[in-house]
Amino acid sequence: MVSVEQAYITHTPILKTIFTTKDGIFEVRDYMPRFELAEGEVYCPSEIHRIIRLVQGNPKMTVELQPRPNYALSEAHFVHSSEYLKITSMSGEYNSFYLYSNLNLHDVLSNKEMEIKESSYFLLSYHEKLETINPEKILVEYERTKSHWMYWVYRTKIPERYREMLIRSIITLKLLMFQRTGAVIAAPTTSLPEIIGKDRNWDYRYCWMRDSAMIIYLYTHLGHARSASRYISFILNRMLLKHEDIAVMYGINGERLLEERVLEHLSGYANSRPVRVGNDAYRQKQNDVYGELIETIYAFFIANPKEVIGVNEEIWTLVRSLVNRVLATWRDPDSGIWERRGPMRHFVHSKLMNWVAMDRAAKIAQFVGKTRYVPGYLKVADEIKDDILKNGWNQDQQSFMMYYGGGELDASSLLMLHYGFLDRKDPRMVSTVQTLHRELTREGFVLRYKAADEFGVPENAFIVCTFWMINALYLIGQEQQARVMLEKMISFANKFGLYSEDIEPATGRLTGNFPQGYSHLAFIQTIFLLETQYDWSDAA
Repeated sequence: MVSVEQAYITHTPILKTIFTTKDGIFEVRDYMPRFELAEGEVYCPSEIHRIIRLVQGNPKMTVELQPRPNYALSEAHFVHSSEYLKITSMSGEYNSFYLYSNLNLHDVLSNKEMEIKESSYFLLSYHEKLETINPEKILVEYERTKSHWMYWVYRTKIPERYREMLIRSIITLKLLMFQRTGAVIAAPTTSLPEIIGKDRNWDYRYCWMRDSAMIIYLYTHLGHARSASRYISFILNRMLLKHEDIAVMYGINGERLLEERVLEHLSGYANSRPVRVGNDAYRQKQNDVYGELIETIYAFFIANPKEVIGVNEEIWTLVRSLVNRVLATWRDPDSGIWERRGPMRHFVHSKLMNWVAMDRAAKIAQFVGKTRYVPGYLKVADEIKDDILKNGWNQDQQSFMMYYGGGELDASSLLMLHYGFLDRKDPRMVSTVQTLHRELTREGFVLRYKAADEFGVPENAFIVCTFWMINALYLIGQEQQARVMLEKMISFANKFGLYSEDIEPATGRLTGNFPQGYSHLAFIQTIFLLETQYDWSDAA
């Protein structure tokens, strides 16, 4: 009989697992090293460390090593050396990995039972190590990693209530940031199904401009300006020329071509086919992205006026380039925030973000002293707003709709409050929130929309939409209802305080890619709103 307990080391992403067996107790600590070097650079190599510590008695363990490179196209090939075990692919493109340990790697490969007599380690690296790997080095890197994260959390500005869960969410968002380029991925997984056994399975291991911009906006408010600076640099590096357009999404190194393909040899999680690699959403036209980026730049300017002086000309050029794209496209249909794969439409949310783009661009122009741009930008913002009020409002349903001329409701309309499009007391805003709550809520969780799309009728709720609803209810004065919904949502996080993308209303089962950055972003925003009354629309 073996019992297993797991928890994160306080204020770190180091996972501790305690195994209690009939022969004794041992502990495993898993982490990826991360710490600052003397010159201020962050050391975060492409490797995973596992430390095994004897706690009590004479426990025994068996290690299963079954790597499957290239999405399990074949088994791996092993090459022994005096320093490491090299793991290479045998089918598809060539890949290699290096496993270091102070345990006998022949015993590991043969699944031999081993008695734990002293502290041991595994180090799995994408690169061959230049330094000698030994227990002392592993211990030093462990302690430096632990200290790095604890200090990083210490510098984060957050409210006291829900503090530990907030910290876990903030750490999770940080782990989604690629240090080398500043890119922020949506989730570290692919094809975990939105609906178990069905085909809403997507690859989320990419940097969506929309999600990333909102996360960086949050980090600016939390006091982590350097993370925001790195992301701004990532965007600047994508738009090196004034005529270049920003893409909907990128690879972590700035790749634009993310062609989607199906891995036919894999059955998927819980037999949920297909398993996809790549994401064809990169081909789509999503006009809301310009607003998210300009909103993020505006927040960055306001929070870090001195820090941006050295690059403000580049950023101002970026803003004007994004504005030019809005001027050229805001009247056009697109694929919208939910990346519908059907016909393009005039999605209300996309129009909203076009309004945000022009409104915030005017404020940035005022901030940097380019006041001659302000009247023109505000004039277009007013034109877009009038267009939304005329074509996006449905008098019969007393709600803003998903797209012009349609009858579908859309939870993204709740973001009108977030961006300050209308006053929270405006009757149209209040009735929109009430209508969406009545029509899209299932067992206390909120659907994106309920009408059938290209993949059938949606069944599961979106976690981010549930937090949007909590915020909206609070802002229109229904605080008690908002807090009840919040407490329920908190109770359905997993045992580590983590969220996926979706949730089954009937069971509370988390589904979709995991952990999902957008979900954790929304949770943090909700706590700030309810606990500190920080209204993100007021910041705008």
